[in-house]
This record gives sequence, C-alpha cells and structure tokens, in this order.
Amino acid sequence: MATNDNPAAQPSEEEVLISVVLPVYQVQEFLPECLDSLLGASQSFGGIEVVAVDDCSPDGSGALLDEYAVRDPRMRVVHLPENVGLGQARTEGLARAKGDYVWFVDSDDRLTCGALAAVAERLRQTSPDVLLVDHALVNPDGRVERNARAHLFQDAPETFTLGERPGTLDLIMTAWSRVLRRDFLLGLDLEFGRGYYEDISVTYPSLLAARRLSMLDRVCYHYQRGREGAITSTSSPKHFDLFGQYERIFAFIDREAGTAEPFRRAVFDRTVRHATTVLATPGLVPGNLRRDFFRRASEHFQQFRPRDYSYPSGLRGLQYRLVERGAYPAYAALEPVNRLRLALRATLGRARGAARRTPRLVATALRRAYYRACLRLPADDTLAVYAAYWNRGYACNPAAIFEKARELAPGIRGVWVVAKDRTASIPPGVEYVVDGTPRCLRTMARAKYLVNNVNFPYELPKRRGAVLVQTQHGTPLKKMGTDLRDHPAAARDMNFDRLVEQCGRWDVLVSPNPHTTEVFTRVYPGGYEVLETGYPRVDRLVNASLDRANRVRGELGIAPGQIAVLYAPTHRDHQNETAPVLDVRRFGDQLGDDHVLLVRSHYFDIQRISSSRSVVDVSSHPSIEDLCIAADVLITDYSSVMFDYAVLDRPIVIYAPDWETYRRSRGVYFDLLAEGPGPVATTHERLVEVFRSGEHTRPSAAERLARFRDRFCPYDDGRAAERVVRSVFLGEPAPGESAAPSGRTSAAR
Repeated sequence: MATNDNPAAQPSEEEVLISVVLPVYQVQEFLPECLDSLLGASQSFGGIEVVAVDDCSPDGSGALLDEYAVRDPRMRVVHLPENVGLGQARTEGLARAKGDYVWFVDSDDRLTCGALAAVAERLRQTSPDVLLVDHALVNPDGRVERNARAHLFQDAPETFTLGERPGTLDLIMTAWSRVLRRDFLLGLDLEFGRGYYEDISVTYPSLLAARRLSMLDRVCYHYQRGREGAITSTSSPKHFDLFGQYERIFAFIDREAGTAEPFRRAVFDRTVRHATTVLATPGLVPGNLRRDFFRRASEHFQQFRPRDYSYPSGLRGLQYRLVERGAYPAYAALEPVNRLRLALRATLGRARGAARRTPRLVATALRRAYYRACLRLPADDTLAVYAAYWNRGYACNPAAIFEKARELAPGIRGVWVVAKDRTASIPPGVEYVVDGTPRCLRTMARAKYLVNNVNFPYELPKRRGAVLVQTQHGTPLKKMGTDLRDHPAAARDMNFDRLVEQCGRWDVLVSPNPHTTEVFTRVYPGGYEVLETGYPRVDRLVNASLDRANRVRGELGIAPGQIAVLYAPTHRDHQNETAPVLDVRRFGDQLGDDHVLLVRSHYFDIQRISSSRSVVDVSSHPSIEDLCIAADVLITDYSSVMFDYAVLDRPIVIYAPDWETYRRSRGVYFDLLAEGPGPVATTHERLVEVFRSGEHTRPSAAERLARFRDRFCPYDDGRAAERVVRSVFLGEPAPGESAAPSGRTSAAR
C-alpha cells in the first residue's frame, strides 16, 4: 500500500479541525473540480486535511491525486493495491485521519464556496457529535435544485437531541451530508458496509447514538445527480445489498438499546420506504429480479417490524401492507401510480412555483391536460380499450368480452391498458399500452369503446360519443356503492359525489342476474343500459372441458384421484389488520391424504404459506377461473367467487366464523347462513365435521345449491360474452333471458 505521507509537509494535528476523507475510483472527469472545491481559493478556511484514498482506480485518478498532493501539503494520498469498494475505502481513510471532525466527501461531488469556513464556525460554536449540513442537487444539464427537505434546517436550535427533533431522521442518510466528531465515531465501533448503500450502516447508528446534534442551514455540498455508474442510476443485483445494510443497523439498535431503541419504529419505516423507493425507481432492480427483491423486502418487513408499528396512511400504507403480506401481483399493479408520483416529485423540485403542490395533484393535472388535448384528435370507431382490476392485467369479464369480440367483431381493434410490471400477463398477440404513458392516454382518448370491471381514472372522462361498458366483477353479497354511506368503516375515504359522477359516464352495465341488477342500479345511479346477460367470465367455467380440468390439475400437482378443495376467502376491508381466518396448515392435515387444499388468499391478505402435500398456495396463480375448474369443492366466506363456482354444480361450503361482525360492519344484502349455496361452518371444528361426515355431498346440500344457482345464475349458459358483443359492438337487440344448463360434475378424474 503506497502513501505520500510526509510529516514535514503537513499541518500539525493541533491545526487540523476537519479531516476530509475522499475515496476515489474512476472519477477522473470530476476529480479536479472536487479537489479545487476543497483546496482552492473558494475556501478561506485552512485548518483541514484531505485524506484521499485511491481505490485502485483504473483511470488517471491516482496520478491526479499525486499531482495535487505535491502542490498542497494539506493533502495525503493512499494508493490501495486492490479495489476494496467505497465503504472499505472510507474505513482506510478514517484510520489515517487526524482532525477533530471527519467529513466523508464523494469525489464526483464538490463543496460550495465558503462551505468549510461556515462548517468550522458551526463546529466551534456547538461542539456537536454530528453536524448535519444542507445540500443541493446538480443535474446533468447544470441546473441546481435545493434539497427538498431544506425546511428541516430552518429554525433549528444550536444543539438538540434526536428525541427533541425526531424529524431529523427524514433527512438523507448519506455519509457526505454530515460532519462527525472523530473520537465519537471511532467509539461506536462501526464499519461501513460492503457493496451498495454502504454508508447507511454508519450514518443511521451515529445519528441514533449522538448526544449532541447540530444543523447548518446553508447549502454546503453539491451532489452530482445522474452520473454514469452512480448506484442511483445503475441497474444491478447489488441493490439487494440494501437489506444487509439495514440488518446491521437493527443489530446496532439491539446492541445499544438504551439510546437507540426509542427510534426503532422510525428507522423501520425508513427501511421499508427505502426498499419500495428502490423498487419503484425505473432501471434500478433488473426486471428478472424484481419479484425476488420484493420477496426480500417482505421477509425483511416481517423480521424487523416493531411490536408497536402501525401502517402509514394513503398509498404508502397500502404499499406497506402488500409488502408485509408478500402480495407482489397487487403491489406491482400499484407501481405505475407510485412511479408517476416519484417522477412528478422531481418536476416539483424544478418548479418552485409548484413546490407546495403535492406530486399527485400535479400528476393529475398533467395527465388531464395531455388527455384533453388528445380528445381533440379524430375518434377511432374501430378501437376498443380494455382494462381490469385497476390495470393489474388481462382478466375477468373484460378478457372474456375481448376474446369473443375478436371472434365475432374482428373489425374492432382491442387494446389493453396494463401496468408496466404486469405486461407479462398479456397473452401473446394481444396489443396493449402501458398505463400512464402518453400512448396510453392518446389511445384512451380516441377509443370508441371502453370496457372495464372497475372505473377508469376520474380525471380521464370518455370522449363525447364513446361507449363505456362497465362489467363489474362480482354478484354483491356485501354492501356496495352509495350503500356504504351507512358503513364508514368499510367505505374509508370513498368520495361518493365523485362515484356518482363516474356512474354517470357509464353507457352499459353488464349484470349476471336480477339480484345484481336491482342492487347496482340503486347504488350506482346513472342513465346507462343494463344488459342482463350473465357474467362473461363465467362462460369459461360453463364451457370447460374435462381435458382442461385435468391439465390444470396436473400443473398444480394434484394427484389422480385426489379431491381438490379450493379455499378462497375475501378481504375484510373494515379491519386495519387481518389475521388468518382459517388455520390452513392444520385443516389441510385434517382433510387427509386423499384431499389437497388449494389456498387462494385475497391479494390484500396474502399470508406466506409453504406448500406441502396437503396444502398448495395458489395465491399468485394468474387465473381464478382455472382454479375453479380444477377444484372439486369450494370453501369461501363472503367472496363473489361462490356465485361463479355455483355454475359448476359442485359442492360449496361456507366458512364464516365472523359472520355477525362482518354483517354489522360491512353490511350485506341477504343472510348467507340461511340462503347460501351449501353447508355453513362458523368454527374450525364444525368445518372439519362437514368434510368428515360428507355433509357437503348429501342431497340436502345439492338442493340448497340448486336453489342458490336458480337465483343467482339464471343466464349462465356459456354465451354471456357473445350476448354482450352482439349488443355493444354489433348493434343487435338487447338479449332476453337464457336458461342455464344443470347437472353436477366433478373435476377429479
């Protein structure tokens, strides 16, 4: 290891207040400006030393360091014989530092004019363990943007503790954003981590342990944004290093529980926010590793969640719930919204006049402006836009209508709107646009037909003359729409005025049965036409062949002769947290070897279940219809899957241990226990008894199912999608009633 240490050419230890530790690797282009900002005429304070660590850089950076060291005795250079990474390079520099304070500067950034003098004055006035300094971002085009959290520096007392100003944890946790008392840092026995995000394993613990903090409300540091090779703009598996670094932080909290424990919850929240931000930032986590990164985040969440932790509100809270539950498909469906929010946050930073407006409001305004401009383009009478489940993918009634339209109305071009990370759900040969993109907005604005099972975004109304087909996605047992005014726990923050306005945009409502027509036309008021056709998605069940059932069963690993039981509960949206309703592992074992339990959790409530011979987790399976086709028996509670499954004329068992609570809090339209499709169990023991006694296969159960099917499946004859297509796209008269076939079948062969 080479060094140019020359005691005669360096300031004495008494003269050194600040040691700048400068790790250097392949930054030849930026290094002169960085060194000039440290040692040049722009700095009037001379009581510093610069310990530059050449991390075996392959370019000319090492030679540049030596040239500067020859000219300025305040600089020392250490040449490492092999590349050790940014964290270890900082450690090497710290070991050679002599100043009272240490400032870890990145060699592609720079200090602002007079920064060292301002920092030195603040250090002498306050003698802190940690001094936090403000920064600005320098864009590739030279524009400079003030730190978005600069307000946290305003009106700060000269010194304080973290307990007095816990919001300090919201500041950026980089090594360069703080100046640390050297003896304090060495006494913490910390090391910078290896790989990406190496500094947080020091910056967090040092902030948690500090007894005396100070802040300097002055931009002292310019951070170079968007540099090629920077981790904030590099796609790499190394972003997984994030989790290991946070593990070290929580180990420190455990070790120093006396001082750090009160901040565990705040650190945990930053942990999840950091992981979700990395995942949401385009181009960081490679596409083929995104699901694995999400899985690691979920494991990390479950491992380190504090006992007193509660979810934040809004979109972030929903993200956190999905992370904890490992619900990647649902999380991925939300990512376009979050990415748009992050992108527009950057736009806000560039426009001070808009800085007080939330990114979401600005995003909405920008989308609306572009969309309304596109509405002036000519309409395309041959274009139909499809979407399902908030753009989560190709599914449900819209998919069934799309497939039938390709057959019966080939002159209508169908295009799907899908979230960017759900494009894999689109079958080969199906055209799609990515949600939120200009192409998507332009396509929606020009379309003659719009088909969805939920509402399209409020800020994107249909063009004049367009036809909006609302299919919904289930027969209502629970209260819906405007009926939720009387059930605020379930309605949450629903905007009923906006809901009614959106219903006014509907032209056609597809209904599966008279019960749904009666409910929906009341709770979704509007002047639309109702097509009582049956549900298009159910056609797949009615028309399913034995070969299809056996093929799906084989893909799921169901052994020949095994009885497949599908357990598909719904979400309790009146609860903040949802505990498992059924102990599926115990129940699967109790069913016996001749049964297999397929567990389909709701995407808001996904539990981590390891599959075994008796239990198979099918929560991430792309098709609930295929799971129904494969199953011999359905167990559910309040899910609309029971109405679809009933057309198969196979046993349905209701497991509703919280019926009374659900009925009071969510509200229901009929008594499921009295009018349901099969035997009812309200305890685990009773559910086991139903299966052991064979009650679900008795004639009394079949009679109950027949009554249920007559009431809720009168039109399900396998031609519902055809009736919708003929009515909407071909202009044929609205269909009349159709008798559904009957006859019990079994999937097991």
